[in-house]
Amino acid sequence: MPQLHQLSACPSCAEPLEEGDRFCGACGADLESAAAAAAAQGRAGHGDAPPAPRTPTLPDGLPAAGQAGPGYPPPPPSPPPAAPPTAAPTPAQAPPAAEPDYALPPAGEQPGTPPLPGTPAPLDGPPPPPAAPPPPAAPPPSAVQEPPGASAPSGPDPRTGTDSPTGPDPRTVLDEPGEPSGPVCVACGTGTIDSDGYCEHCGHKQPRDRDHMERALDTVAAASDRGLRHHRNEDFFAIAETTTSQGSPATFAVICDGVSSATRPDEASAAAAEAASASLCQALPQGRHPQQAMHEALVAASDAVNALAAEAPVEPSKNAPACTVVGALSTDGILTVGWIGDSRAYWVPDDRSAAPARLTEDDSWAAQMVAAGLMSETEAYSDPRAHAITGWLGADAYEIDPHTASFKPDQPGVVVVCTDGLWNYAESAEEMAAAVPPDALTRPLQSAQHLVGYALDGGGHDNVTVAVVPFPLPPGGAGSA
Repeated sequence: MPQLHQLSACPSCAEPLEEGDRFCGACGADLESAAAAAAAQGRAGHGDAPPAPRTPTLPDGLPAAGQAGPGYPPPPPSPPPAAPPTAAPTPAQAPPAAEPDYALPPAGEQPGTPPLPGTPAPLDGPPPPPAAPPPPAAPPPSAVQEPPGASAPSGPDPRTGTDSPTGPDPRTVLDEPGEPSGPVCVACGTGTIDSDGYCEHCGHKQPRDRDHMERALDTVAAASDRGLRHHRNEDFFAIAETTTSQGSPATFAVICDGVSSATRPDEASAAAAEAASASLCQALPQGRHPQQAMHEALVAASDAVNALAAEAPVEPSKNAPACTVVGALSTDGILTVGWIGDSRAYWVPDDRSAAPARLTEDDSWAAQMVAAGLMSETEAYSDPRAHAITGWLGADAYEIDPHTASFKPDQPGVVVVCTDGLWNYAESAEEMAAAVPPDALTRPLQSAQHLVGYALDGGGHDNVTVAVVPFPLPPGGAGSA
């Protein structure tokens, strides 16, 4: 085997060589041919120095050996050198060149065939990843977002050259909900009510204006509620304060209960209560006696209900508008009550040890049975026919007979004026007195509210309307009527 001309580096890729290498471990070049060519050049040059190692040419964009370009992974470590074979000692060699950090493996050549001059050495494995994209350019000053809560600067706008408005930045000001333009829902408390009476937020059906009513003056108060079983409130009330012809204060309350079996009972009760109230407010200042003024008020209420039937003819199969009425008047130390139907008035003294009293008598089947001695009161009002009324206001009523009575209490107390929606749960005077709060004389509205709640707690089977008329003891006292 001929002795190889000792080469310190591969003439093709400058890979350092070990003693006894026949092929380049990096590019696979045939070192025997290269050594023979080097020996021939040495003989031709008479001992001239060998040519400088060739620097390999790399593809465009690839880093040179020992360098890492942007976006390229660091070069893999060089494989460990193979153990040198046993060979005869050779003359001293030039110091090997520094080992490059990134060796280029052969690709496509056959062992022993050096690459053509000027051909770049291919990389081993997949091509390198593309270069990282350049960082995004900084946004223009106009697009820079301001931190939350920052306000717009005042003075000329550098973008437009005009003055910008001062004040809070509209980009950071939150819309504040305004006050609702109308009534709000009784269920959710936020939604407004549409034209059909439903909440636009939760869809809850809203109560009508008459479903629950309250009103209070200095000397009288009243409350009314639809109850728990009826679809509308067919009761109505009117309260007022006026004076007599002598200038004495006068207070009254009128309550009407629409007859459910009649047509338009809610309209009948409202018309009757308002007509009676207007009549009292006119008659008392003109000097009418309280009992005469009450009688005229009941007649005016009847006329108002009759007028409803005249406005629209009633079908033969239906009843005309109808209602009951009861009123209480307090003036000059005298209590005057008037009624038609089964709505009632009770006297409840402030001293609960004194006896209460019922001030009215029902125009009903049960009352007639009791008055005739045919049944006891308990038996009569337990009968299914008990609430069949024998007197009412309406075009189809019998000849009306307004009932009036006057009383002169000798102690302070209150008059409770109510429909059967309340007294069904407190029928006797003692039961009613027990239901009335002890401070009713000084807190009439709260007492009326309490009595409405008392009826609702008892079942609320009917509309409930209550008025509380305080009767303070006149100066100097008074005797019984």
